[in-house]
Amino acid sequence: MRGWWREFSGLVLPTACGGCGRPRTALCEGCRAALLGVPACRVRPAPEPVGLPEVYAAAPYEDEVRAVLLGHKERGALGMAAVLGQALAGAARAVAGPAPGGQGPLLLVPVPSSRRAVRARGHDATRRIALAAARELRRTGTDARVAAVLRQRRTVADQAGLSAPQRLANLSGALVVAGGGARLLEGGRVVLVDDLMTTGASLVEAARAVRAAGVGEPGNGPVRGDRCPGQGIPGFTRSAASHQRPGAGAEMRNAGVPCPVAAVVAATPETFAINRN
Repeated sequence: MRGWWREFSGLVLPTACGGCGRPRTALCEGCRAALLGVPACRVRPAPEPVGLPEVYAAAPYEDEVRAVLLGHKERGALGMAAVLGQALAGAARAVAGPAPGGQGPLLLVPVPSSRRAVRARGHDATRRIALAAARELRRTGTDARVAAVLRQRRTVADQAGLSAPQRLANLSGALVVAGGGARLLEGGRVVLVDDLMTTGASLVEAARAVRAAGVGEPGNGPVRGDRCPGQGIPGFTRSAASHQRPGAGAEMRNAGVPCPVAAVVAATPETFAINRN
């Protein structure tokens, strides 16, 4: 009911731009351009953690984009889901690339929020954006669907204030593919999706959970020919992820099993700067 009321009130009450606050518009042209005005590109945190899939983002997490994402997630501006989904669709299309024959639909797999966070917000922000992205992809000719198969199997601490190594340790082993979920991912191109990437810890754990379920193994519909960094390397442990230098994951891309790729609406500005350099 809480989510329904927020959607209804957004239709009947005066609106202001979700990015800059300009009155009488849900999202002004300037803020829309900040979110959708440039092609999605690859982003990498520094250090790049072992196990991080290839990640594409639509926009830097700053100024208007930050305001729109926070408004949707934390303040219930549910009307922003459509434009955020459009941005996520662009990132998913960019990272997945052209669909070879027989590869099947894009399967958008949202990184799950905790039940506590969903209750507090009144909605599952990432799943809502993923559903909007799948609609946008289908509207523009790409077969896509949402496969919300990841679950949290243990409680994790609030990530705010944690360092990159602490975030990796906090999330390590926290996610699992729900029973029967692996079958839903067969025959498609798996794209992990989230609203935001900072250190990459959430996507590392999501990719680990998908691989642990056997998705991406030969015969199970890998997304691309990339190999997951760190897998199959003697002496590799998950804790080693906190000690990698920028680019270390890319150096190990050819070891292990095929891994999923990932798309996010936004990433921190420095991850774009590293990519461009």
